[in-house]
Amino acid sequence: MKNFIPFLLSIFFISCQQKENKMDAVENKTDSTETSQPIVVEKNKEENKQIGDTIFLNSINEKDVFIAEGVLDSIHPRAYVKFKNEDLGELNAKIIPTTGKGNIRFNQIIFPDNTSDGPFGMDLKIPVKQKGNYILVIGHSQMADSPFWGEFRVEVSTISNKQ
Repeated sequence: MKNFIPFLLSIFFISCQQKENKMDAVENKTDSTETSQPIVVEKNKEENKQIGDTIFLNSINEKDVFIAEGVLDSIHPRAYVKFKNEDLGELNAKIIPTTGKGNIRFNQIIFPDNTSDGPFGMDLKIPVKQKGNYILVIGHSQMADSPFWGEFRVEVSTISNKQ
């Protein structure tokens, strides 16, 4: 029995080493095939996607509105919508849950100078006095029962003061 445990441990470590070597070999093969072919980068029109708990708003539609879909779940109870605004005026945003209604709202807006305001409801209208990167924090209300879990759509637009 004393010799059996070291024997099992040595087999375990050897098998782990073999898996790592196989993974390295697979990565090397994919690297060599990728460099031999020309790389064609296609710009995807729908760039407003959620990655982890963050939604990056990069593309705007023909109506000058950022539209993205997101998900709140037990792993990501908040979604952070990040976008860059270059216009002064009024920021309009709204959350549309796929289920129709739910305990979901704009918890906070973080301005480019790192000041914040909130909470808000499912609709947000606020004057924009700064240019730069904004963050909208979406989540459920801590004061209400049954947190929202599911898919939603967020629409963000700015109305410029330019005449």
